[in-house]
Amino acid sequence: MDLSQFNFPFDQTLVAKYPVHPRDHARLLVLTRSAGEITNQHVKDLPDILRSGDLLVVNNTKVIPARLRAKKVPSGGRVELLFVKEVGEDHAEVLIQGRVGVGQFVECEGGARAQVVEKEPGRTMIHWLGPGALRTWLLAHGEIPLPPYLKRQPVSRDQEDYQTVFAKVEGAIAAPTAGLHFTPQLITQLAEKGIGMATVTLHVGPGTFQPVKTTDVERHIMHPEWFEVSEETAERIREVRQRGGKVVAVGTTVARSLESALDETGELKPCSGETRLYILPGFQFRVVNALLTNFHFPETTLLMLVSAFAGLEKAREAYAHAVRERYRFYSYGDAMLIQD
Repeated sequence: MDLSQFNFPFDQTLVAKYPVHPRDHARLLVLTRSAGEITNQHVKDLPDILRSGDLLVVNNTKVIPARLRAKKVPSGGRVELLFVKEVGEDHAEVLIQGRVGVGQFVECEGGARAQVVEKEPGRTMIHWLGPGALRTWLLAHGEIPLPPYLKRQPVSRDQEDYQTVFAKVEGAIAAPTAGLHFTPQLITQLAEKGIGMATVTLHVGPGTFQPVKTTDVERHIMHPEWFEVSEETAERIREVRQRGGKVVAVGTTVARSLESALDETGELKPCSGETRLYILPGFQFRVVNALLTNFHFPETTLLMLVSAFAGLEKAREAYAHAVRERYRFYSYGDAMLIQD
């Protein structure tokens, strides 16, 4: 497939720089695949849209303050480090904004130092020299890694706004944004309607937001991301499916986690590890029955997954509708529910 097929309608003025409050008052575009019908609702309407016996599966990853401001030593040139993951003792994979080469020393705010020890396309490794452990330094001196397209610095409110109410397991460098729409009140209302909730963990990293640079989208290689599907969640999904309920993935990260947890016989199994699952139109979803997701950038793997689930033309029509109706886009924007 050609990348241009995913160049969906978009208006830059629709990018939401801040979320709505309360979170569940965000708008919700509901796309019914079987009828090709589109309706305008709100996230707070989910208890009336879903049915008793359905199961929402959410991502409980927690965003860490993964961005460190730094300067090159000895020149003083400014750079930014975005922590991706630890790799052995005192080493980590990072993304660096700024020109650095192998051997370059950098000094982070607060005085800690690191050295670039490996650099290749899409992967930079540093040796953390401290003082102190890198994860401890991030918690003390790091910033919440807001997406760069927001074109603003983090404010104190982002510490709360850029975490879901499910956030529990530290490790993400970006929020699983579909989960940002939920509030304790909405969760209570869903439970009162007999709509269940289960969790998976996928630590959102470059695999989720890495741009596609190949014209032939099938040649794109996904960066691995760590995920876990527990025995409890696997069992609850089996029970829901046996009863005829829907499994509703809250976000593309949940959809990838669940579809990655199938064994060779097609049975959902508890598992953990890294996934490189890359979902394009033509993919057969075997676990997920409905998808709640935000509106994504054109020509991204996120939009490709949405197109695979909704159907390419139905997804394009939904995005055109969202632009006409002035839905808010991206991390702090509105949401779309795709169901039958």
